[in-house]
Amino acid sequence: MDNIKKESVSSHLKEQVSLLPDMPGVYRFLNDEGVVIYVGKAKNLKKRVSSYFVARADHNRKVQALVRHIASIVHTVVESEADALLLENNMIKSLQPKYNILLKDDKTYPWIAVTRDPYPRIIQTRRVEPSGGTYFGPYASVAVQKNMLDLVRKLYMIRTCHLQLTPERVAQGRFDVCLEYHIGNCKAPCVGRISQSEYVESVRMAMQTLRGDLRQAEEYLRGLMEKEAEALRFEEAQRVKDRLDRLENYRSRSVVVSATGGNMDVFYPVIDGYTAYCNYMHVVSGAVINSYTIEMKLAIEEDLETVLSFAIDRICRKLSVELEHDVVVPVMPPEGEFEGHRFTVPLRGDKFKLLSLSERNCRLYRLERLKQIEKSDPSRHADRLMETMRRELNLQRQPRHIECFDNSNLQGTYPVSSCVVFRDGRPSKKEYRHFNIKSVVGIDDFASMAETLTRRYGRMIDEGTPLPDLIVVDGGKGQLSAAYGVLTNLGIADKVQIVGLAKRLEEIFYPGDSTPLYLDKSGETLKVLMHIRDEAHRFGITFHRNKRSAGQIKSRLENIPSIGKSSIEKLLKRFKSIKGIREADFDELVETVGKQRAEALRNYLGQDV
Repeated sequence: MDNIKKESVSSHLKEQVSLLPDMPGVYRFLNDEGVVIYVGKAKNLKKRVSSYFVARADHNRKVQALVRHIASIVHTVVESEADALLLENNMIKSLQPKYNILLKDDKTYPWIAVTRDPYPRIIQTRRVEPSGGTYFGPYASVAVQKNMLDLVRKLYMIRTCHLQLTPERVAQGRFDVCLEYHIGNCKAPCVGRISQSEYVESVRMAMQTLRGDLRQAEEYLRGLMEKEAEALRFEEAQRVKDRLDRLENYRSRSVVVSATGGNMDVFYPVIDGYTAYCNYMHVVSGAVINSYTIEMKLAIEEDLETVLSFAIDRICRKLSVELEHDVVVPVMPPEGEFEGHRFTVPLRGDKFKLLSLSERNCRLYRLERLKQIEKSDPSRHADRLMETMRRELNLQRQPRHIECFDNSNLQGTYPVSSCVVFRDGRPSKKEYRHFNIKSVVGIDDFASMAETLTRRYGRMIDEGTPLPDLIVVDGGKGQLSAAYGVLTNLGIADKVQIVGLAKRLEEIFYPGDSTPLYLDKSGETLKVLMHIRDEAHRFGITFHRNKRSAGQIKSRLENIPSIGKSSIEKLLKRFKSIKGIREADFDELVETVGKQRAEALRNYLGQDV
């Protein structure tokens, strides 16, 4: 029984790993009691997590013990590897997982602080005390922090001494210049070589650089580099270039940690028919310390505001947490609910970045759940997809059977049409058909479409074959009108649903309606329609090219004396192309069409055999 349970858990974990995105983020391993036992970061979540479940000799005992206790995997996607590093730090300190050793103490990532002195200093610190100055960061490593600190100090000549400078003391001449002034690293505010206002302005520009506004610094460094290069001081120019490269690689404040933020909760809901998803992020002192996403079943279709209210209540009860006073959401909840809490719908700034991160995680969770359902329960996935398409396309019934048509020709020559068939949103290639256009001369897509549909559905009516639920025409109003006219003439216009899909803006047209429908370009419905349209084009153009190639070969062979239609068919059947015929042995040609015709082929194609 235990073996069966282990196999079931292992299968479940493999499925979870297969659905992980190839993105940076933080993963959490939970045991069978739902307790987080390990938190890790990754540049690529799928690759990193999958490495735990590959039998490797270099796995130590700790890793082996960890893997044995993993029951499920939860992840949070972030923008970059640096953000993943910071979020990992926050979560380890908050959750204190059993198998994490590093980062459990109160040690945190480094920051840069600008003090509130009359002559401010720019220093490095690991402790953020908002009352003590202005903070920038955090930085993924001490090296990055020191590089940035060194850059702004040298760029703006900010003092590094610990002297208690005040305008009064400076005026009294209590201080002397130090070595930093003599080597050009400081402007000596201690002896009044620079005024307090000028020094404060330098600090302000340094703070601007630390905030991520690098334009002034970049202009200055580029000018200095060009000046040094013009003076043929290439070593100095290279040093300046190194500083410029360092500046361009600098990454300002992380989205998952902010020195200016307080405590808040972030919620982002997404509705998909009768299913809703909601991501929750808990922020403490500006740092994201927890992320969680739930899936909810709805009895009826609800608006986003109601779903948000329901999700907040459910998440708080499930996680046993109290809702923070400040709550960040995409829409305001129904009036009168959650009194005593301040809800914000941000349009810019740090809160908006947090909301965007929450949205990203919510939508990714939804996609993973849909992929999981598609793998484990294809019929359920098909039912959901068909209902989604019916609703979004305003159809009377689900489009279980879809057919799409496309025309192909070369300046009116070799005209063909293709028909592809989709069942439950998937290609049914055995039912694909192509048509040689017989009644149309020249370029006339409308007439070609009319001929194809007449032949296709006239035959289906005669044979009593079930008609499709939906017909998709590749083109806009013109192609759709021609197709709808055929259905009307056949008497099936009220039995078959038809739409046109225009390529330019992916517009969807309906018969008798000049106003197109625009669907979400990332939505499943439009993706299915684009897939069937592209498949019809691929199938049609392949048939057209084959026909054109065969026609050109036949046309060339028909010019050869004594080579008739029957001989051409035999040659093409055996050798496939002009090249194949030219490279064939003479005996093979004789065997296929006889000695006389083989001699004619040899002479015409100019190939010695």
